[in-house]
Amino acid sequence: MIKTIYSFAGAVLATYVLGAIFVSQGNIASVVALGFEVSGGQRLDAALHDIVNMTDIYLPLVSVSLLLGLPVAFAVIRKKPHLRMLGYVLAGFVAMIAMPVIMKMVLGLSGIAPTRTHVGLLAQGLAGGVGGYLFCRLSTPSAAG
Repeated sequence: MIKTIYSFAGAVLATYVLGAIFVSQGNIASVVALGFEVSGGQRLDAALHDIVNMTDIYLPLVSVSLLLGLPVAFAVIRKKPHLRMLGYVLAGFVAMIAMPVIMKMVLGLSGIAPTRTHVGLLAQGLAGGVGGYLFCRLSTPSAAG
C-alpha cells in the first residue's frame, strides 16, 4: 500500500511539473503569435514561475484526474495483466485530456488556456501519459527472491 501511495505521488508530481511546463509554453506561444519576441530565458523563467505558483489550482486538478484514471486502469489490468504498461499510460493520458474537456462541458470555460487548442490538449495528455508510465514503473511488484 505504501508503495502505491509513493507511486501515485510520483506520478502526480511528474504530471504536474510536465503539465505546468506545457501550460506555460502554450501561453507563451499565444504571446509569440501576437508578434512579441520571447527569449529562452524568459521561457525558462515563465516555466519555473508556473511550476511554483500553480500548486493551488492546477495540482489539485492533476491529483483528482489521476485519482480517477489510475484505479480504472487497475481494474482492467487485474483482468489483463499483460496490458499493465499500456493501461497506466493510457489512463494518465485520458485522465489529463478528460479534465479540461469536462471542465469546459460542465463549467462552460477552459480553466487551462492552452487546452483550447488540439496541441495544448494533447500536451496535457502527454503529461498524463508520462505520469501513468511513472506510476507503472514505480508500482511494479518486486520480484520475490
